[in-house]
Amino acid sequence: MKKIVFIALLATLFVSCIPNKDLIYLQNKGGKSNSIEVAQEASKPYRVQTNDIISISIKSLDQKLVEMFSPSQTGAQETSQEGLYFTGFTVNDHGNIRVPVLGELNVLGYTLDEIRLKVEKQLLDDYFKAEANIFVTVKLAGLRYTINGEIGSPGTNVLFQDKVTIMEAIANSGDITITGNRKDVQIIRKYPHGFETYSLDLTDAKSMNSPYFYIQPNDYIVVKPLKQKSWGTGTTGVQTVATIVSALSLVTTAILLSKNL
Repeated sequence: MKKIVFIALLATLFVSCIPNKDLIYLQNKGGKSNSIEVAQEASKPYRVQTNDIISISIKSLDQKLVEMFSPSQTGAQETSQEGLYFTGFTVNDHGNIRVPVLGELNVLGYTLDEIRLKVEKQLLDDYFKAEANIFVTVKLAGLRYTINGEIGSPGTNVLFQDKVTIMEAIANSGDITITGNRKDVQIIRKYPHGFETYSLDLTDAKSMNSPYFYIQPNDYIVVKPLKQKSWGTGTTGVQTVATIVSALSLVTTAILLSKNL
């Protein structure tokens, strides 16, 4: 009986504890631990979709003329996410943005550089001469993503960067908890034809070669729990032993009480 209890205790301890290899990001699983590899950047230029918010800045030698092409905004609005929501240009369901004076511009499927060239061309053709030295800047008004599941701070976040990796998004949200499954992190991405779901193994360094290693605006990231969490036996060896000892003590007490009745 003692051997059976000991074997059961040992088996539960090994099964319920989370291996260290399941907690380490970007491991070189196929090569030597001290080898150095250069991962090729797999991201492609982002193409604008509906509901994106775009910031367009126009500068010229005649700044007074430029002001009529830009919505009025204060310094506080320029630096806050709320301000960008109200003063930026939202891509509607038809893929258009409404720019003062210029009217409606179709930007659906365009890269930010392509939008910049399109705006510059229309300005030079209709309103400015080359001598005006116009300077147009087009950016996304923050890269918004939502993350949920086994994460330190779930919710919607905005990063003011042109490119964001999934590792940066996770770090910005408090990192994956010890009971989170780093081998199956899901990315739900919106396309014109609907939603698609992808899975990344963040414990494998090869995930850096995936085109989904870089997130896109409005991505939804889901971190699933490990089986150890649903078992409730603890995430470390000490926690597991304490749980099992408590359970055995409860069973022993129950047996002794039943015999005394």
